[in-house]
Amino acid sequence: MARVIKSTKACTVNPLKMSQPIGGALAYMGMRGAMPLLHGSQGCTSFGLVLFVRHFREAIPLQTTAMSEVATVLGGFENVEQAVVNIVGRTKPELIGICSTGVTEVKGDDLKGFVNTVRQRHPEFDGVALVQCSTPDFSGAFEDGWSKAVLAMIEELVPDAPMAKRDARRVNVLPGCHLTPGDLDELRDVFEAFGLEPTFLPDISGSLDGHIPDDFTPTTIGGTGCEEVRAMGLAGATIAIGERMRFPAEALERLSNVPYRLFERLTGLAACDEFMLFLSEISGRPVPRKYRRQRGQLVDAMLDGHFHIGGRKFAIGAEPDLLFALVATLTEVGAEIVSAVTTTTSPILAKLPCEQVLLGDLEDLEAGAAEADILMTHSHGRQAAERLHIPHFRIGIPMFDALGAAHLVTVGYGGTRDLIFAVGNMLMHRHHEPTPEDWRDAWPSVPAVSPEPEKELAL
Repeated sequence: MARVIKSTKACTVNPLKMSQPIGGALAYMGMRGAMPLLHGSQGCTSFGLVLFVRHFREAIPLQTTAMSEVATVLGGFENVEQAVVNIVGRTKPELIGICSTGVTEVKGDDLKGFVNTVRQRHPEFDGVALVQCSTPDFSGAFEDGWSKAVLAMIEELVPDAPMAKRDARRVNVLPGCHLTPGDLDELRDVFEAFGLEPTFLPDISGSLDGHIPDDFTPTTIGGTGCEEVRAMGLAGATIAIGERMRFPAEALERLSNVPYRLFERLTGLAACDEFMLFLSEISGRPVPRKYRRQRGQLVDAMLDGHFHIGGRKFAIGAEPDLLFALVATLTEVGAEIVSAVTTTTSPILAKLPCEQVLLGDLEDLEAGAAEADILMTHSHGRQAAERLHIPHFRIGIPMFDALGAAHLVTVGYGGTRDLIFAVGNMLMHRHHEPTPEDWRDAWPSVPAVSPEPEKELAL
């Protein structure tokens, strides 16, 4: 059980966390034909847009209500209305997801009331889903914004207790923000191997996986459709991944009576075993041979990896759900966590298998990593790793100085195996193998031995 400590510094230095609005915007990007809209100044949207473009290396649909100083003081309804009118007229979206920002939250804009008024004044927009959520960037973090946006989509789109018969083969999946498009593709293969039909909310594997569409579209080019979300009440079960997805799962159960099962992580041997057994139970099928074989490979990888990971000291900075998955998995192969830093409060933090976890920034992570062998966090931790002269394992968002961030897989038996190999290899490459030069450095008084010249043979 970890003690949760909050940093008492007067200011944040080298921030680890990202704001709620861009977390909510990314969740909306997991919907088909969606256009996220940030209700705030242009700068709020510009920074988020640049971050997503650098991470995914794709065109990112993201709009703003462009609040000026005068509009902020007088109220932003006209900006919201004009933004919605322009988006519908120019991009023909299926869904507009609106997130508030710090400036409009401080003003006290009633975003829900704004959306209701827009509905009343523009009945021609009835075919467009308008979803809004409160995501002030002066509180919470990226993970909170993601969860709030998913909750808002459920409450807006899923009807109350449907009368139609449920299909036991259909499964609702609520993935946390720590899962990549590659993770969702891997999970989809697992569900389909058990004969199940998953509906992901949201599904960034369809919109941000890097594929090139046949024609340009200003909205998202894939993801889950609104009609699929409306049909989630007909599923046999809901699976939530990550503690932060508990509230959306509870809301879906309350609206549709579909029972849910929460998995705190899907990385690690025990966690994957629990997941596979649950899928076998609800599908009535045995675990496929493919995953039985992958389990054996993971056990062997843990055996091989613990020689290089066991006893090594780790410093990890990440959102709570990702932090829990990494810390729990690495400690299973003998790692020692000397510094764990996260961004926001969560019940999962108390379950971390380390002494303490700090709500802080990258400066706090660096200070606690003085004796660490490796640092694990997103790309903004690269300067700290350079100063400490230790390897930097990049994981999380943003990852702008490496290719393939969207396709990194750390879930399931195969993903856990690859994570252990990647971390173990990084530690192996840092380890220095002894050479004859090391002996000279250890005993400088011993003269260097030069090879004797070859003697000519007398004929």
